[in-house]
Amino acid sequence: MKNEQEFRNALKNKKVPILVLDQKWHRLFAIHGKTVVIKELEAGLNALLARQGKLNTELRELKRLKNQTMDSIVQNMDGTADEAHNTALEKKLDDNRRLMDEINEKMEAYEDELMEIPEQIRDTNESLMLESMDYFYEKIRVNQSESQEIEAWIKQVRVDLKKNIIRKQNRDINNREIYAYLHDILGAEVLDLFDIKYEEEEETKEGENQ
Repeated sequence: MKNEQEFRNALKNKKVPILVLDQKWHRLFAIHGKTVVIKELEAGLNALLARQGKLNTELRELKRLKNQTMDSIVQNMDGTADEAHNTALEKKLDDNRRLMDEINEKMEAYEDELMEIPEQIRDTNESLMLESMDYFYEKIRVNQSESQEIEAWIKQVRVDLKKNIIRKQNRDINNREIYAYLHDILGAEVLDLFDIKYEEEEETKEGENQ
């Protein structure tokens, strides 16, 4: 079995697709299924991809909310210019500012996490590829061994088949000679008493009855 370093060297400068999104990768496990380690790495990679998708969705939602909040702040600021002592507007403005601070804080946290996730995805995907290569290498070795055994069996069957075909032909020839000899000496009636019939004779009778 090859070691991990050999596999890592093989992966250098290779653009490895996201395996869990590749149907060809999944089909390679159709017969024997995935190992426990491969399933764990697959689940981890799926979780990272799901987290990335969720963060992007929430970040878009936060940007939309931020724009709405900014519009509201601007509108409330315009209102306080005309009504400086409008307590409700001032409170609304303060609430919007606090909300804006929360939005900015969340967006910053999400953006920071989104910057880290691609590397985590890449590392997990590479680990999954390494584990898959180890699995595939072993399967190829086993398949080759079994294929060679089957090939040897097929060759032997062919040899045995040829031998048996020759043996059958020899038996048929011998039977024809025996039948012809006995038929010439004893005649068909005597042979019938011993239930001795020749295949060609039977085939002839079957042909006449059709």
